[in-house]
Amino acid sequence: MTELEKRQKGKIAVFLAECGKHKTLLFMCIPAIVFFIAFSYAPLPGLRVAFVKYNYKKGIFGSDWVGLANFKFLFQSGDLWRLTYKTILYNFAFLIFDNFVAMFMAIMINEITRKLFKKTTQTLMLLPYFISAVLVGLLVYNIFNYDYGFLNRVLSALGMQKVKLYQESQAHVWPFLIVLIQLWQVTGYNTIVYFATIMGIEADTLEASRIDGVNAFQRIRYIELPMLKPTLVILLLFSMGGIVKGNFGLFYNIVGQNSALYGTTDIIETYVYRATMNDFNFSTASAIGFYQSLIGFVLVMVCNRVIKQIEPEYSLF
Repeated sequence: MTELEKRQKGKIAVFLAECGKHKTLLFMCIPAIVFFIAFSYAPLPGLRVAFVKYNYKKGIFGSDWVGLANFKFLFQSGDLWRLTYKTILYNFAFLIFDNFVAMFMAIMINEITRKLFKKTTQTLMLLPYFISAVLVGLLVYNIFNYDYGFLNRVLSALGMQKVKLYQESQAHVWPFLIVLIQLWQVTGYNTIVYFATIMGIEADTLEASRIDGVNAFQRIRYIELPMLKPTLVILLLFSMGGIVKGNFGLFYNIVGQNSALYGTTDIIETYVYRATMNDFNFSTASAIGFYQSLIGFVLVMVCNRVIKQIEPEYSLF
């Protein structure tokens, strides 16, 4: 047996020993492992659809290879950079506001002393996350509809002029509305991660701060915020991977087929949906997905590199 084979055998033995030592934790990780294998690694051969002219009878591997022809649709349309820019801008707003508002709410909830009120607040904040995008779109429409929407009914009752939010002249308002709707729906869920981090702060540290006479604002500034910083950085890094992928359910169900609002609310997903539904061209849709994943991968690598240079302990690898 060569020296290299001995080293490899030794590494395998060490790996198996570590697995045996932490078998309970590994057993708990099985659902997550199966999930990522089934939904992240097993579908990878399907990337071939982006480079073929997909034929239902021939299947993925039997369809004719066309190379980069499917990507021409993106560049020849002339809308690629505009859509990419708006998609990134929306997702960047979601990324910043979602995380910082969630962190702020987690800190505020932690300051609540009454357990019943704290649990009730958390429950009410979490409920919107479980409402489907279809119902959210219906709710928004019934609030802002010109003829019988709640907002215009209130304005009419007060003797004020109705607002035509679904017309092109009011399209500039929708980016702010979409960000607010996104915040309303996901803040409660995002708060859980930050709240769990605060709950993980050692009791000895908090007790020592009380003995030293630290007030609530000083405790938040010098203890809780530094403890939340690694969680914030990691979540921001993970979010960067999907910054080019828009929330199709949110945008489509709120805006729908209203072309008057496309100028400010159209993202890559909604544009491709309209473009591909006419001929059911799955190859073009797959090319879009590959383009988005590639951009997301580059952004994650760049951001991780920057963070590694600034704060090495906060980087992913």
